[in-house]
Amino acid sequence: MTARAAPVAADRHAAVPSGAAWWAWAADALSSDLASGPQGLSAHDAAARLHRCGPNVLRPQRDTAALQLLWRQVSSPLVLILVVGAVISLFIGDWIDSATILAIVLGSTALGFFQEYRASVAVARLRGRLAMTTRVRRGGDWHTLPARRLVPGDVIELSAGRLVPADGRVLEARDFLVTEASLTGESFPVEKRPGSVPADTPLRARTNAVFLGSSVRSGQATVLVVRTGRDTAMGDVAARLTTPPQEAEFARGVRQFGELLLRVMLLVVVCVLVANQLLGRPVLGSLLFAVALAVGLSPEMLPAIVSVSLARGARMLAASGVLVRRLDAIEDLGGMDVLCTDKTGTLTAGTMSLDAACGPDGVASAGVLALAHLNAAFETGIDNPLDAALVQAGRAAGLSTAGWRKVDEIPYDFVRRRLTIVAARDGDAGPHWIVSKGAFASVLDVCVAVAVGDAEQALDDAWRERLETHVQQLGAQGVRVLALATRQVPAQAEYRVDDERALVFRGFLQFTDPPKPTAVRTVKALADLGVRVKIVTGDNRHVAAYVGAAVGLDPAALLTGEAIAGMRDEALWHLAERTDLFVEVDPAQKERIVRALQRTGHAVGYLGDGINDAPALHAADVGISVDQAVDVARESADVVLLRPDLDVLRRGVEDGRRTFANTLKYISITTSANFGNMVSMALATPLLPFLPLTATQILLNNFLSDLPSVAISTDRVDAVQLRSAQRWNVGDVRRFMLVFGLVSSAFDLLAFALLVFIFHAGETAFHSAWFVVSLMTELAVVLVLRTRGPAWRSRPGRLLLWTTLVVMAAALVLPYTGPLAQVFGLAPIGLPQLAALLAIVAGYVAATEAAKRAFERRLVRMAM
Repeated sequence: MTARAAPVAADRHAAVPSGAAWWAWAADALSSDLASGPQGLSAHDAAARLHRCGPNVLRPQRDTAALQLLWRQVSSPLVLILVVGAVISLFIGDWIDSATILAIVLGSTALGFFQEYRASVAVARLRGRLAMTTRVRRGGDWHTLPARRLVPGDVIELSAGRLVPADGRVLEARDFLVTEASLTGESFPVEKRPGSVPADTPLRARTNAVFLGSSVRSGQATVLVVRTGRDTAMGDVAARLTTPPQEAEFARGVRQFGELLLRVMLLVVVCVLVANQLLGRPVLGSLLFAVALAVGLSPEMLPAIVSVSLARGARMLAASGVLVRRLDAIEDLGGMDVLCTDKTGTLTAGTMSLDAACGPDGVASAGVLALAHLNAAFETGIDNPLDAALVQAGRAAGLSTAGWRKVDEIPYDFVRRRLTIVAARDGDAGPHWIVSKGAFASVLDVCVAVAVGDAEQALDDAWRERLETHVQQLGAQGVRVLALATRQVPAQAEYRVDDERALVFRGFLQFTDPPKPTAVRTVKALADLGVRVKIVTGDNRHVAAYVGAAVGLDPAALLTGEAIAGMRDEALWHLAERTDLFVEVDPAQKERIVRALQRTGHAVGYLGDGINDAPALHAADVGISVDQAVDVARESADVVLLRPDLDVLRRGVEDGRRTFANTLKYISITTSANFGNMVSMALATPLLPFLPLTATQILLNNFLSDLPSVAISTDRVDAVQLRSAQRWNVGDVRRFMLVFGLVSSAFDLLAFALLVFIFHAGETAFHSAWFVVSLMTELAVVLVLRTRGPAWRSRPGRLLLWTTLVVMAAALVLPYTGPLAQVFGLAPIGLPQLAALLAIVAGYVAATEAAKRAFERRLVRMAM
């Protein structure tokens, strides 16, 4: 007998067992040490332990706190330098400029803080809707609670498809198989059962314990939670990992481009500062001008705008019935061009019903129904609609399990594709009944005879052909068929897969799940969006072909799992793209299909809700599951549908593309405007006898131009941008920046020349005029470049339009506001001068529209 660590009886409120090797303890001693029992913890004890131990998470989810967001806004070196400069100005007596600069900095900071805080609250609310739940016994009653609220001493129930939410000891188990690949690297499931193992047993051999991060493959168990969160085995692994999570393509592209722009901007600002000093201008004024220029030209609102756009997109998707687990998945969803999905519940109604239970001759049989009902009612593994339909049909026929007792169960797996129940009559010590049901071919493989009335006939080639023909005929009508077989055997204590042999074929179980009336329209709508739908299913080829044809797919473009198994990867790469139906496939083949499509350049979405879908969900560019899916599938997904409906997903694709288009719109327009202003400032500073704008004017210009930018996330998007997948392309954004930035600089230089050589403007007049024209062009270009088509044919979003018009009006009025204008160093602009400036703005708008058409034509030629 193996020795175990002695329990420490001192603290009845211990949060975790005192002995390290808790898997070696006797279960009752371990439960006693945790002050727990079969009825679980009381609500009061659980609350106290949650307060002491903290939530059951590996890393606390940091919902971005208000102070953290505020610090992010003010901790920019450029902003801090500006504040220091303003304070210095205050000490030397220039309190008006100092107060104005500080007020504008405060306004910009508040704007960014408010937008990011609102976005973080929205995202936290959405995450809460996706929290994993667990069945927990508290005070003797079973409750469904968030897994993060589990504490040591809780008693939980686990079943097939569930993720193990904490480390714990198995108290009771029935055919309980667990996959621990994330911890041990072993892909095959391990059977777990009550008992004790030696203290020095390695993790992979601890058959009496389950661990956070593993998943239940089949069966059921009652488990005593021993360790949670960072105290778990997975927590130890996570603590040793220093590799940050992989950065998504979109986030990486935004960051890299922002850093590039920032480096160029800093180089130009340094050159401007040096030029001012060579020209003998005041040091403090030059410093404030250079820093203000840096603030005005840097994309400091980019993180806030991206967060706002993606958070708004997440809210839009949630309103459409689509929840995103990570914001970057919105770009992935919009970029998808192939969708792999099972047919059940997405293309079909998802309401499985038993159409008939027939004997081998195809005639309805009450005996077959009774045996099938017994199998389904006693099954404790994976919840599935087929067993639910059998139980419902049995009840309707007046059947029950009364008089029978369950002896054992051989759980379903995706290799055998059978589920077997062993049952016996109550009080009967006689033979046991092995009742097996599953995929027709899998059941037929273990049969040696066919039941014909009360007699049995050998399963010869003629019978095989007759049965196979019948299944094909039913499949061609869209009927899903399971086979049922039995055998009576002498009573024995335990049954294994080897006992599924020499069975007698009893008959067919025929199920119907008709295609949704809207499926054809939805598949076509996805095709119009550039998303090709492919069915990937474990069902037989005949039913899949029927459903595929019914929803508009090509039933002849079909590959079976058997054919895929015999293919080299290169052959699958070639065939996957032109195949519509992948049938009779196993979980590993589903992942292989996804990778083959990715290998040929496709962005693949995979929609699945079962245990066998987890590998493919991980491999896909965007994993999609449904709210009712098993934990393994739901937690593997990037996107969760609140109902299994492809039309919901179609709206999600459109919303994802809309969000991505508006985010990219802001990035492109802002970076081009920033680049243009950067070039203009660099050229004007050494040529003018004074600074082109004061620090205060640059900051005010920047603040006012940022106001409409916040509204870009609500803008309308051209229909053409929704019709195809969009991806982040740094090269396109760079070209956009150069083309439209230089167009902006050309008109800035024209305005400089007009003011200096025609109107002979002095410093204040120059500042006033260029402040107005610079702000007007920045605002006008948003309305022009927000659409790829002619600006006058595309109506902007209401909030963007009115915000832009209001700020334009404020820009025109500000120089005429007397004392307020004086605070910012502005003065009224003469009517001839104003008319000339407005003409420059109009010319700039026309030139930008023409440049846009040429730019779009060039992009089209490059894409061809």
